[in-house]
Amino acid sequence: MIKKKLVTYFALTILILIFTGCGPAYDHITKGAAFPKMYDQQPKSLLILPPMNESTDAEAKDYYMTTTEMPFALMGYYTFPTEMVSDIMKQEGIYDTELLYNMPLNKYFEYFGADAVLFTKIKKWDVSYAVIASSLTVSIEARIVSTKTSEELWKYTGTVVVDLSGGDTGGGLAGLIAKAIVAAINTAAADYVKYARQANERIIYTLPAGPYHEMHMKDQSVKLIDQTPGEKS
Repeated sequence: MIKKKLVTYFALTILILIFTGCGPAYDHITKGAAFPKMYDQQPKSLLILPPMNESTDAEAKDYYMTTTEMPFALMGYYTFPTEMVSDIMKQEGIYDTELLYNMPLNKYFEYFGADAVLFTKIKKWDVSYAVIASSLTVSIEARIVSTKTSEELWKYTGTVVVDLSGGDTGGGLAGLIAKAIVAAINTAAADYVKYARQANERIIYTLPAGPYHEMHMKDQSVKLIDQTPGEKS
């Protein structure tokens, strides 16, 4: 019995090693090592600008904007109300998002007293649809830049890919038809905002806690996937 258990144990160990070796290899880094300037400058207030939209969905910008303010506030930062920011910018004659992104950063400190600005970019916000299968992808890039030094303090990208095909619906022609119907229904009913929030969760996990959070200056050792460019060993 003992020998049988040992054989089973070693077999499972080998399988785990095989499957682990087949998966993607990620380098990890601590928050303190990845974003030292966030801990040095310790910004208290974030001005959240409207996102830049690189996706093919014209409505993505408005939908995503509804998901940004709360998660950053919960991470311990004062976030300026987005509607107030928009109104003040319009009073200054600035309506276009690109103009906001090209403004000198010290202007945001001058207008609002913000310590830093949050820039977000919608990289993907679309559905890949192929008759019997479809998938939804939401990918958001976020970065925080100091209004006092113009230095980038933090940057991360969160991506969510969701299979909308409905899984296995049986074989044969009937199964293919059923799968196509399920894919079409799921695609039409896809809730982008829900998945944008999931992408935000992946981004927020990497953000050093702000001064109004109990983990402020205590999370430097938290590990995350390293997204910095460069050669990997």
